[in-house]
Amino acid sequence: MINREQLEAQEDQLLAPWGARSRDSKGRQYPDDEPQYRTRFQRDRDRIIHTTAFRRLEYKTQVFINFEGDYFRTRLTHTLEVAQIGRTIARALGANEDLVEAICLAHDLGHAAFGHSGEHTLNALMKEHGGFDHNRQSLRIVTELEQRYPDFPGLNLTWEVREGMVKHETEYDVSDASAYDPELRGNLEAQIANVADELAYTTHDLDDGLRSGMITPAGLAGLQMWQLVLESIGWDGQDMTDLTRHRLIRRLVGLLVSDVVAATQARIEASGAASALDIQKLPHNVIGYSDEMQARNRPLKDFLYKNMYRHPRVVRMAVKARNVLTSIFHAYVDEPSMLPYEYQAYVEPRGLERTVCDYLAGMTDRYAIQEYEKLFDPQSLP
Repeated sequence: MINREQLEAQEDQLLAPWGARSRDSKGRQYPDDEPQYRTRFQRDRDRIIHTTAFRRLEYKTQVFINFEGDYFRTRLTHTLEVAQIGRTIARALGANEDLVEAICLAHDLGHAAFGHSGEHTLNALMKEHGGFDHNRQSLRIVTELEQRYPDFPGLNLTWEVREGMVKHETEYDVSDASAYDPELRGNLEAQIANVADELAYTTHDLDDGLRSGMITPAGLAGLQMWQLVLESIGWDGQDMTDLTRHRLIRRLVGLLVSDVVAATQARIEASGAASALDIQKLPHNVIGYSDEMQARNRPLKDFLYKNMYRHPRVVRMAVKARNVLTSIFHAYVDEPSMLPYEYQAYVEPRGLERTVCDYLAGMTDRYAIQEYEKLFDPQSLP
């Protein structure tokens, strides 16, 4: 049997100087015997996967609500794609794959139902009560809300995983790391999780947009990134079959990942960083695209925002989602005795509005819709 000490020795041999070693972890908040045949970060990954919050991601919106089609991404499949891309980048750069995977798998645990529309709705409803942010909610889930162990609340994850979650940043996510060495940047593994998230949703949202018909190849014509992908597979732009779409998206992912790895390696070498801490002390993130690829990718992201995220079909569903969550929130605040007993018990220690927000944030799309019907449809069973 290969024990934890041997796995840690293997890490030390395989990782680059700037990769995080699990044996050097700052540890956990509560005393917790470490496993015999897993590293600390591997255990964190496993604990995240077994949470209720992780399973709920299967029925939470990425862009399309769950019942709009069986093949569109959900928040769970998005998370798995982020983890896969993150591990690939980590392996190429000599970073700790297990730490990257744990951060990636946990980064969206706190997302509300109905995607970013649900998050914006809850934040508005909680404006006078501390607001709502899915990054902070993800941390609350792993430190407080998940009750799976008798000796401590949450999952008792290592400092490095929690820090990576707190310092998760993309174009649509802003971190608040006031309690986690805010003067330091995220470690290399956290930075990898950030770029993997952004890369994943750009490529798979394009894939889903093409599949749905909301985006067409003709509409993408003229975008430099799209043209580069077309030329790289030798497609003439006619007859978009499923196989062609798969080839296009696969090539796009490959081009972006390869660029991230090469550009990041160059930045690390130029920085002179010789340790994980050196990376965190730099005045800039090292992970990212080259300037040339960033210039190509920016118009594609702008196109997706205008033509997919703001498509009437998506906006209509977002308005419905806002109405559903707003109605449920006010109903529970006005009459807390309608809450499940287990949540009624949290009202005094957490506050009424925060308790209701926690309940709504944990709902899947379909559960929220069912709850709305139970609350407001006179013919629906309570």
